[in-house]
Amino acid sequence: MAIKTIRGLDLTGKKVLLRTDFNVPLDEEGYVKENERIRAVLPTILFLIEKNAKIIIASHLGRPKGEVIERLKMGKVAKELGSLLDRDVLKADDCIGEEVKKKIDEMKNKDVMMLENLRFHEGEENADEIFAKNLASVADIYVNDAFANSHRDHASMTRITKYMPGYAGLLLEKEVKILSGLMNCPEKPFAAIIGGAKPEKINVIENLLKTADKIIIGGVLANTFLKASGISIGKSLFDKETVDDAHMILEKNSEKIVLPVDAFVADSLEKGTNSKIVKISSIPPESMIGDIGPETISLYKKVLKEAKTIVWGGPIGAFEFEKFSEGTNEIAMFLSGLEARVIVGGGDSGAAIKQLGIEKDISFMSTGGGAFLDFLSGKELLALKALSQSHC
Repeated sequence: MAIKTIRGLDLTGKKVLLRTDFNVPLDEEGYVKENERIRAVLPTILFLIEKNAKIIIASHLGRPKGEVIERLKMGKVAKELGSLLDRDVLKADDCIGEEVKKKIDEMKNKDVMMLENLRFHEGEENADEIFAKNLASVADIYVNDAFANSHRDHASMTRITKYMPGYAGLLLEKEVKILSGLMNCPEKPFAAIIGGAKPEKINVIENLLKTADKIIIGGVLANTFLKASGISIGKSLFDKETVDDAHMILEKNSEKIVLPVDAFVADSLEKGTNSKIVKISSIPPESMIGDIGPETISLYKKVLKEAKTIVWGGPIGAFEFEKFSEGTNEIAMFLSGLEARVIVGGGDSGAAIKQLGIEKDISFMSTGGGAFLDFLSGKELLALKALSQSHC
């Protein structure tokens, strides 16, 4: 999809409403614990500063559901951004209203202001037209740099473009360019690793089958495929609704699908009781699959070693439990040492990369979770469609 970007625009003196996804994790005292999503937007903010614009940042934080929650106010995010920019970031007490407009009118070129949490208003998540129109009224130009939220039908993502000209920021442009290239013309061999528990990932697999040479399956998703292939998986979690879909995929594309050959099982994943390595064909009826075993790790590495392009979305096992995180960590470390182009998206996959401190060894880390998966499944992201149809 062709989207208009901010490159080439005359932005001097323009009030630019920059929609970001600064929905960052906070520590117990409410301070920013991890600032990757903020740092990812810095190139766009610096570009707008260089263009002499007035930068008005709009974001959400947490799920306040229309209520003002002190812990979820944007003040500490504004301070974190100011620290990264090495300049003061102004702060508004709301995101709409006359007081906000007045404060924005007093801004000078190159000033940066953070609006209050968009989700303090019910109209944001309800995609309310009036809220969107009021939000649009505070600026001249809208810029979407919130790829991670671009699958959401929210006022600031899909409705605001009816009332003002909209453009893509540099982060959104980069995400779309890289992921479009991945889906349309990846360097071959192309391997995908799809794990985790979300049943909608079956759609990702179906779409990736068009271009991928091999698709490695992990996590609860792998359990569903094992169940579909007739293997007894004990008490392991699987998705009943997509077993038939998995069966059809295996019938038509079995040569492309790579499943576990052994597993690390336990009677309780949380407690790790009676944990042991077993062949996939010999899972005890009282056990649950927690992770892949050493033979599967070797198999997955063999497939990945031959690839020139790799995309990874979702953990290999029950990564949330340390005892069952070895498979995910092993694959992450292996990917960091390959010469292949490696693209990683999704919360847990990204978390594994970050915990191991190997981000610099990965070709591209997408900021998206749900948006990343929707893009891989071939769905049109709602906010990108709205941006392409924006009022000018």
